[in-house]
Amino acid sequence: MADLAKILAEIVDELSARENRGVPATYIPELAAIDPKKFGIAVETAEGESYVAGDATEAFSIQSVSKVFTLAIALGRLGDQLWGRVGREPSGQAFNSILQLEHEQGRPRNPFINAGAIAVTDAILAGHEPKELLGELLHFVRTAAGDDDIHINKSVAKSETNTGHRNFALAHFMRSYNRLYNPPELTLGAYFHQCAIEMSCAQLARAGRFLMGAPGMPRMVAPSRVLRINAIMMTCGHYDASGDFAFRVGLPGKSGVGGGILCIVPGKASIAVWSPGLNDQGNSKLGTEAIEMLATRMGWSVFSG
Repeated sequence: MADLAKILAEIVDELSARENRGVPATYIPELAAIDPKKFGIAVETAEGESYVAGDATEAFSIQSVSKVFTLAIALGRLGDQLWGRVGREPSGQAFNSILQLEHEQGRPRNPFINAGAIAVTDAILAGHEPKELLGELLHFVRTAAGDDDIHINKSVAKSETNTGHRNFALAHFMRSYNRLYNPPELTLGAYFHQCAIEMSCAQLARAGRFLMGAPGMPRMVAPSRVLRINAIMMTCGHYDASGDFAFRVGLPGKSGVGGGILCIVPGKASIAVWSPGLNDQGNSKLGTEAIEMLATRMGWSVFSG
């Protein structure tokens, strides 16, 4: 295997000189205050090796990357019944768009746009108090990462609750079509807190190991579910830029507006990168470039022989 430590150091060095780093998510005040110069990257290999560079040990808000873990829980609990609540197709719309939701009678296009993630959270909230669901989610993530020092940032959750008017609109719209089974305020309370989970790149890369499908990795869901989650990450993980990410990188990935990206090299590695500045589609600008650089230099792609 190529010298990963050297490659990661080179990527950090090359990107540190970039002036155009994107813009942090200004509509969430707690995220708007993050230093856009922060950059971290971590890789966990199927051989059990760990590599970090930059600000890889500093915790950040994983935001929509959390949707990977709630999807895994939902598939484990509901199985294919989940797909009656949410679709599996790319949206081609912004992650918080209501246009498609109205056209399709309140059924979200996939689990990774906001409406779809709210529907998934609603599905696994059934019969639970929000704090019970959040406890289960934290237990899942901590077990996957092998690290109990993973928490929810309550200030970020409060900031999202106070400014999450679009998400409230999405939830009430789905409720009007009987697509949500719990009161919107309960579902959104759980949703905002799940998005406020804080992890470092090192922790996130470790938490993603179960999606590698490699021997010796944590077994969090059935292997058949791992394949399905990776497929949806490939086609829907970067919102309306998912096709471009697949074209440029060729790996399943899930982004979040906190600037984080979790990316999986099936059978080989789990990658986490963090750079708070976002591009026009709400994905980390430098994070996307970093993963493309890493995948190219390592020859990692699901399309390679």
